[in-house]
Amino acid sequence: MFTAAKPKINADAIPSDLFGAINELKKELNAVILAHYYQEADIQDIADYLGDSLGLSQQAANTDAEVIVFAGVHFMAETAKILNPDKLVLLPDLEAGCSLADSCPADDFRAFKAQHPDHLVISYINCSAQIKALSDIICTSSNAVKIVNQIPQDQPIIFAPDRNLGRYVSEQTGRDLVLWDGSCIVHETFSEKRIIELKIEHPAAKIIAHPECEPALLRHADFIGSTTALLNYAQQSQSDKFIVATEPGIIHQMEKAAPQRQFIPAPGMNNCACNECPYMRLNTLEKLYLAMKNKTPEITLPEEIRVRALKPIQRMLAMS
Repeated sequence: MFTAAKPKINADAIPSDLFGAINELKKELNAVILAHYYQEADIQDIADYLGDSLGLSQQAANTDAEVIVFAGVHFMAETAKILNPDKLVLLPDLEAGCSLADSCPADDFRAFKAQHPDHLVISYINCSAQIKALSDIICTSSNAVKIVNQIPQDQPIIFAPDRNLGRYVSEQTGRDLVLWDGSCIVHETFSEKRIIELKIEHPAAKIIAHPECEPALLRHADFIGSTTALLNYAQQSQSDKFIVATEPGIIHQMEKAAPQRQFIPAPGMNNCACNECPYMRLNTLEKLYLAMKNKTPEITLPEEIRVRALKPIQRMLAMS
């Protein structure tokens, strides 16, 4: 259902040593490669910085590079462009979107916001530039609880677009949040039944989960956190076995950091392969090379949207 066909690439245009060719282009362009943990292993290995959305935003805000190559999905590259209007921002595949961002159309959200005129809008960074421009503060799964805890208790809050992260933040902060009803196709497809079966099969394993997962799954988790938090927990825990309920791209870094430990990807419903994000997997090493070589596809934004979207991101960075 979520498998995306990869377009054919002219093999003659691809050098045999892709790693070497990409490193040469980095020098030539004064480029930096920023990659999310959910990218394929080769892209993770060639990235200059690898991280979750918060870390990637911080790196994008502070880079001296003239070209930012963003190996992630569209909203991440948009965030880099919002922070760096004068830099060339490249995304290897413009079709690398996000189901969660798509679940929150700007016109619908504008009307939703108008129904709650006294509410502060905190939006998860997994949203479009248009939604960021309609928000007061942006957050990530790493800092959402911290940011909400800094808002006065008498200030009502809209939290968008992820309902599952919103529920988790509400539970952790004790705040009654008005939630937009959005979700991630990857994190909502994990099977609670299969998680329980895996736990029975591996009773010593710790279940670690991303807060975008459904509440029914989170109640079984031994630890809940962002991708960076899950990676850190896997390294610091006394356990040697983990059931990982998030996009399995992170397991590459977990295995590199703790090769003596076992990491079991949480299965989707009916044992489908839908725990892999189809959008993240659109990016490949070949497309990354071609994007750098041809300086396209480029991320562009209307300046009025960019300026309005910048303010809530800056507030997030200041509050993190």
